[in-house]
Amino acid sequence: MEKKKKSRILVIGATGGLGFLIANASLEASHPTFALVRDSAFSHPDKSNKIQSLSNSGAFILKGSLQDEATLLEAVKQVDIVICTVPSKQALDQKLLISVIKQAGCIKRFIPSEFGSDPDKSQISGIDNNFYENKSVIRRFMETEGIPYTIISCNFFMSYLLPSLVQPGQKKPPTENITIFGDGNVKGVFMNKVDVAAFAIRAVDDPRTLNKVVYLRPPGNVCSLHDLVNLWEGKIGKKLQKIYLLEEDVLRKIKETTFADHSELLFIYSAFIKGDHTYFDIESSGGVDGTKIYPDFKYTTITEFLDTLL
Repeated sequence: MEKKKKSRILVIGATGGLGFLIANASLEASHPTFALVRDSAFSHPDKSNKIQSLSNSGAFILKGSLQDEATLLEAVKQVDIVICTVPSKQALDQKLLISVIKQAGCIKRFIPSEFGSDPDKSQISGIDNNFYENKSVIRRFMETEGIPYTIISCNFFMSYLLPSLVQPGQKKPPTENITIFGDGNVKGVFMNKVDVAAFAIRAVDDPRTLNKVVYLRPPGNVCSLHDLVNLWEGKIGKKLQKIYLLEEDVLRKIKETTFADHSELLFIYSAFIKGDHTYFDIESSGGVDGTKIYPDFKYTTITEFLDTLL
């Protein structure tokens, strides 16, 4: 029987944190892997090291950008799958890419740059500086153009907020007092970036994920602020004094400052007060539960990550 050929994967944003991990996961899974890289990246020490590492591992390095239609088209025509991992502030830059994908007509799947909580389920529109609105705009454009897609919704990365036990502006866990936002019982989701990258590569060719939002909510990665404090107190053998900040106080603080100054608080409000990560049922919303389709997949749990902070 003829062995099925591996899809050729193009990663846009491969010199970023998640993009680099996705490109490596693609290479490890033996996919012919292409990375679209801007000229400026070659003179940036960290990015040029990543380019060299990917090249040494067998990736094809292509020069181009999301603003250059000719290089985009040339890159897209060489592959079957396109994965974009640009930062959220560049979300709308994917419009040209989507148009190019439609024009090329050879792409079996596009994974847009989301990898967060679902923008269509967000309950913080109007106070988020269009953070989620721009991602929803890209979804609608993708649907209108009829591009085959898979969206990965993994909520928070563990590297964000978890090292401080969800204390904005802090980098380490508190030792005496901890602020609890809301009632402390609403559950959020944290995923290890490496796991998300490996999962994304596994999902790109799966017919069950075609034109679907795939949600990652493994049991060991879902917890409330109370759960988080209890886990940490058990690890350090000490109780922390809880200080509660109610919803109206959190909202007031958000409205008193600029988005740049309150973004952490805003995302805490979204996840741990409004419940944007977990308030809806995955199947009845038309999504796919990633934990169920790959029951063998092993994720880094929140408690395992907290062990690294001790």
